[in-house]
Amino acid sequence: MDLQIALLLAQDGIVNGAIYALLALALVLVFAVTRVIFIPQGEFVAYGALTLASFQIGQTPGTLWLLMVLGVAVAALDAPALWRQGCRAGPKIYGLIGRQIAYPLVIAALVLGAQPKEWPMLLQVLLALAVVVPLGPQLYRVAYQPIAEAPVLILLIVSVALHLALVGLGLLFFGAEGSRTPAFSDASLEVGGLTISGQSLWVVGASLVLIVALYVFFERSLYGKALRATAINRAGARLMGISTTLAGKLSFLLAAAIGALSGILIAPLTTIYYDTGFLVGLKGFVGAIVGGLASYPVAAAGALLVGLLEAFSSFHASAFKEVIVFTLIIPVLVWRSLTTRHVEEEE
Repeated sequence: MDLQIALLLAQDGIVNGAIYALLALALVLVFAVTRVIFIPQGEFVAYGALTLASFQIGQTPGTLWLLMVLGVAVAALDAPALWRQGCRAGPKIYGLIGRQIAYPLVIAALVLGAQPKEWPMLLQVLLALAVVVPLGPQLYRVAYQPIAEAPVLILLIVSVALHLALVGLGLLFFGAEGSRTPAFSDASLEVGGLTISGQSLWVVGASLVLIVALYVFFERSLYGKALRATAINRAGARLMGISTTLAGKLSFLLAAAIGALSGILIAPLTTIYYDTGFLVGLKGFVGAIVGGLASYPVAAAGALLVGLLEAFSSFHASAFKEVIVFTLIIPVLVWRSLTTRHVEEEE
């Protein structure tokens, strides 16, 4: 391996690691706030990319119908409790109808009547995010909120079931053939004989901007501080008047946004299939495990390590690159098992 090849592999590793870092941060956020190991995180990657691809070829994505069905389901679950509160719940009922019924109908009207195929790419991206991102809190309300206090193992089983359901729906919505979207930019950058594509710069730049935005959100905003408080101590946050239900929905909203945007960023670099997101999300999960599902900086660093390890493994042992990447979990888990006190010991 000469220096030129090493630089090319490092470039691929950094680009992939940037995406894995975003997914790792989303997984850590969801687990810290809700104790849910969100296995379906990868499905938002595939849904975001394939929804955008559907708009660009003039098709109506199945995620639009999923948005409408889940909206009706959430409205049906929340409306009886609000109705029993009488006149006091009037604004809440209107808000529920607006979010879960009117919003999907407005998005459907745009998709079906405004011909997104003719729109600029930026508007297509925004529309794809508008369709996919609300699925996060909707899935939380339908699948997780009723069992929010259940043991972690039960929540994990629900995550596995939800993952299988979303993969099956992805096959139904988009078919078995993959899709690839046009690059955001055709420009390229020459650095020391190494050609860096404009899309790679978009991926790394957008990832850095999103990471900084998340940092500012958690440090400066009221909702970000509420999420941090819920992650540190759910019972204490509830006693201070912070709604853990709202925190759960917000964490799933952020996770869905990160997943969908990640899929849109990588769609011009690789062909996305209905089940591609699972493998991408699993590599982000490896990074989250390195961070102990608790530390955001360590999870991001671990995800970057996963990207570099995958890139160099593909050169030296391409047939075993996935095995090498996932084997990274074993020493990390052994180390944490030996150095972390168990709950029984603390009690």
